[in-house]
Amino acid sequence: MIDPKNVESSIVSIYNEHYLDVYRFLVCFSGNQTDAEDLTQEVFIRVLKKIANFHSGNNLKTWIFSIAKHVAVDHYRKKKFATIFKEGFFKQLEANDKKPDEAFEISEMKQMVHEAISTLKPNHRAVVILRGINEFSINETAEILQCTESKVKVDYHRALKALKRKLNFHAEEVITNAK
Repeated sequence: MIDPKNVESSIVSIYNEHYLDVYRFLVCFSGNQTDAEDLTQEVFIRVLKKIANFHSGNNLKTWIFSIAKHVAVDHYRKKKFATIFKEGFFKQLEANDKKPDEAFEISEMKQMVHEAISTLKPNHRAVVILRGINEFSINETAEILQCTESKVKVDYHRALKALKRKLNFHAEEVITNAK
């Protein structure tokens, strides 16, 4: 995969091919575009340092995402974020045919989902981002998180169950406050 004669162009090629996916993952995980930019840079610095350890039999994308996951978790542990999805990943719908009240409801719903995801344990949050948002396969998610496919399935199921519980609780709270 890496041409020893032209390492620099290979690294640039890898960066250009994968930086946007890594950045999106890190925006989801950190909830902050500025942090995600810094973390993306850190991921590719680590990729550059460890590229000699990459085995060509492995999937490059999952290897890079494994590094991204470690960078994100390290950052999370250092900062101990209270909320993860304040801004960033879900963009506001800008459709012209939406009425203001519909747009507001969609915005409120997105905010509720962001808040619910931000309260998940880091490993559950990572599984939801990888499987539910980035649509990685179970196998790819397992490689990235360095766990078994069974653990991915269980964690994803538990995370979705917890999200449902949190969203139902929040909906009941909104209804009660509206009365």
